[in-house]
Amino acid sequence: MAQIKAVFFDVGEVLVDESREYGTWADWLGVPRHTFSAVFGAVIARGGDYRDTFQVFQPGFDLAAERERRAAAGQPESFGEENLYPDVRPCLAALREQGLRVGIAGNQTARAEGILRELALPTDVLGTSDSWQAEKPSLAFFERAIAEAGVPAASLLYVGDRLDNDVRPAQQLGIATALLRRGPWGHILSDAEVEARCLFKLDSLAELPELVAKHNQDQTA
Repeated sequence: MAQIKAVFFDVGEVLVDESREYGTWADWLGVPRHTFSAVFGAVIARGGDYRDTFQVFQPGFDLAAERERRAAAGQPESFGEENLYPDVRPCLAALREQGLRVGIAGNQTARAEGILRELALPTDVLGTSDSWQAEKPSLAFFERAIAEAGVPAASLLYVGDRLDNDVRPAQQLGIATALLRRGPWGHILSDAEVEARCLFKLDSLAELPELVAKHNQDQTA
């Protein structure tokens, strides 16, 4: 097993608590937040795309077009420091202190990428599906992540909350994976075979720096 030399993170529910984002979408649709959340979870549980949730309440809903409408109405999708999970900055900083290359790589819009840059998280790489022109779970996305990491696939650790979008496709390219069990996908999705191939299974990012350090130390023993 290879040493970990780079660690890349998904965004939603890994770095950013998306409760606010989906809550404002419920408000935009005129749906109680609890109802929206319940339907959201049901869509995920039956293997649907989260975007199907919008179709339940408004058939024919065009998410990209509605994003533009919200922005024009002065209600753009947004998040800030207050929406970062509290374990994020300490984890990223600790990994960099170990001499690792740290990156953010997720399915996000250009606007979200701009916000992430403004947050100035302690990372070396920041890429999104918009700027990379590749969207998870496509292998092209993870091939780009390997290139940006500048290390062999087995020395790159990808941290995600989704077995379907994050963990499984990364594993297909030989990338080491860590499953973070938080957020809707982290609690609802299950695949014993994919989970068994994870290098780490986490309940918090606070655990990660020590686990990586121990793993790397074990590889040199």
